[in-house]
Amino acid sequence: MSWPRQRYERRDALARLDPGTDFHEIYRQLALHEFPWDINQALSFALFRTYAVPSIGMLLHETGEFTRRVQKRYDDTGLLLESVLEHGFSSEQGRAAVRRINRMHRSYDISDDDMRYVLATFVVTPIRWLDDYGWRALTEGEKTASANYYRELGRHMGIPGIPATWRDFETLLDDYERERFGYDPGSRAVADDTLALLATFPPNHLAPRAAVDAFARSLMDAPLRSALAYRSPPKVVEALSRRALHARGKFVRFMAVRDEPSMFRDLPGVRSYPGGFTVEGLGTFPTGCPVTQGGDGSDTQPQHALHSDQLGDGTTTRQ
Repeated sequence: MSWPRQRYERRDALARLDPGTDFHEIYRQLALHEFPWDINQALSFALFRTYAVPSIGMLLHETGEFTRRVQKRYDDTGLLLESVLEHGFSSEQGRAAVRRINRMHRSYDISDDDMRYVLATFVVTPIRWLDDYGWRALTEGEKTASANYYRELGRHMGIPGIPATWRDFETLLDDYERERFGYDPGSRAVADDTLALLATFPPNHLAPRAAVDAFARSLMDAPLRSALAYRSPPKVVEALSRRALHARGKFVRFMAVRDEPSMFRDLPGVRSYPGGFTVEGLGTFPTGCPVTQGGDGSDTQPQHALHSDQLGDGTTTRQ
């Protein structure tokens, strides 16, 4: 498909697609062409929000993957999600990535409630980020397509009770955070190590670590900071940080339209696989890779959110 070059013509072209059936193409264009930097930042903050739910943050701390190997865990998450986004759910690459995600999650005891919440952060956080800092906000159709894309991902992951609309995702996220946000020392350790990794990404590595931390805390809302026991930055620092992102959005509005996709794997902060990678080699497992454990890739002890009637790519036989 050939996409137009004028700044608002891609928005208009996407508006001619059906968010109920063309959600993958709409979201792919948004994430790789229209708002690649913004959506990458928003998804990073989406994952960061999940640390403030103790059942999630404690598990991540116990695995050690977000403390001992935070770079690899960050890279693996982005690369697996990008494989699905780039190639689609029905492609060989997309199905392989979903299988990998499901086998990794099956290795841990993760509740359906937590899985739904994480999915909600992927839908809601980019919408709110772009409302605040994007060169334009998402249209209603684009918000619907984004929700439908993650509904499809959730279906392939076997998550039950997925919200029907982006507004339902928003309600779920706000209610869950109101009820579940709380302090846990393991969660705080995971958050600290993630912020330390953030400080190494270009161009952040050129700034003092304290400045990077203050900027990141400026973008956190009060409930998130409170749950992780982070001090609020000075009001002037918070105001300047947010104004800087507003100014960036206004500047981007006048930049040339992106013709080539911006891929997560090409970012300078992705450093775990300088020689290349395979989807089958991504992910972390507590006792080794399940592909080699069972010969056929089977797992003898499925956990929460993944069920015994689930197919290899995460789709289920239940209606």
